[in-house]
Amino acid sequence: MSQVRVPVSSQTSLGQFLPPQRQGPSAASPALEEELEQMRQEKGTKQRKTTYYIAQGRAIRRTTVLYTSLDDLIAENDGRYEEARAGELAQATTEQDRLQRGYLALTSTLPWLHPKLATLDVEDCEDMLRKLKKGADAARGDDTSTLKDLIAAWVNEDFQPSTLLRSDSKQLRGFTHDICGKLLCPAEWDWNNDRVKAGIRDRTSDHIVSENSWPLFVYENYSFSSGNLEKGLFKSKILVQAFKAIFTSPSSAREVEGDGDGADILENNRRARRALNHFKVTPRSLAYVVCQVRFALSSVSSWRTIDGDFDYEAFWNNTVDFFEDVPGPVARSRVAKLLEWWTRKVFGKNHREDLTPEVVSKMSVSALAEQRKMLEDAAFDSE
Repeated sequence: MSQVRVPVSSQTSLGQFLPPQRQGPSAASPALEEELEQMRQEKGTKQRKTTYYIAQGRAIRRTTVLYTSLDDLIAENDGRYEEARAGELAQATTEQDRLQRGYLALTSTLPWLHPKLATLDVEDCEDMLRKLKKGADAARGDDTSTLKDLIAAWVNEDFQPSTLLRSDSKQLRGFTHDICGKLLCPAEWDWNNDRVKAGIRDRTSDHIVSENSWPLFVYENYSFSSGNLEKGLFKSKILVQAFKAIFTSPSSAREVEGDGDGADILENNRRARRALNHFKVTPRSLAYVVCQVRFALSSVSSWRTIDGDFDYEAFWNNTVDFFEDVPGPVARSRVAKLLEWWTRKVFGKNHREDLTPEVVSKMSVSALAEQRKMLEDAAFDSE
């Protein structure tokens, strides 16, 4: 085949449609460089915001809500605000009150969030909430993984079962395992009764395990009194161990006996210092731990809301409502004492928030400063 020769004139014509070879810096380069630099800065700012929101979101499941979406909390607060402005604040349901308290807990955990919401458009707000949720879910997953290992070690050490739990597997947990089954068993039933044990394992209609029963693991010494259902509730060793492991450090979970002085935890553990506002255990942080322990004892391998007849979201609600939706001042006083007990067990006997200016003024450092000032004044007057 003969080669087709393109005329020189055609080559020149075609060459006119090709981009010219750059011989030197273009006159537009400074503007282009400025635009590129601005894009790099915007990208860096966006990455920093993403990292910040994800990091901030890690506290949400632990201290605010385990299942409810942030959108629902914001919507409830906005709805109440509009009703109040219109002078038509309606009677709220238990669920609505729980949502509103959740929003208040959220803004206590993330104080910057409420004013921030007023500055964002819809798209930016949705983007921020997605990143907060990503951080929240990641922290919940990390805690689930941590307790999967630790619960196995604690059960093996404290109960020495004939079949030891494996830290890397949940197949032998749940009601098939005698110790896990005992701890998960509704407190009103006797796990040592063979009929009860068989009924639970066979999931008979007479032995439905649901969120409507407190499991034995939430009771102190894993002992239940039918005459006083509140006695020892939420004071079990395994709950204290789990709370410490999540909110202070896994190593601190080894020390749960006594009321604890806690000074070393607060002074030496940065994670503990920032874990909770003012170093106080809250109803929602405790409810989070209760659900995490229940899941760790179960045989379910992946996090879910429903486990057979057991609804984790409703269980979390029941736990929160025990503390927040009390029938009156007597119950409120008992709840307050229980939370004080928890704060002392986890963070120790720390009373820095009680050091008001009036109290500090009567202490020796302030008293000495006042005396020195008085001596100076006296010397000046004598001259």
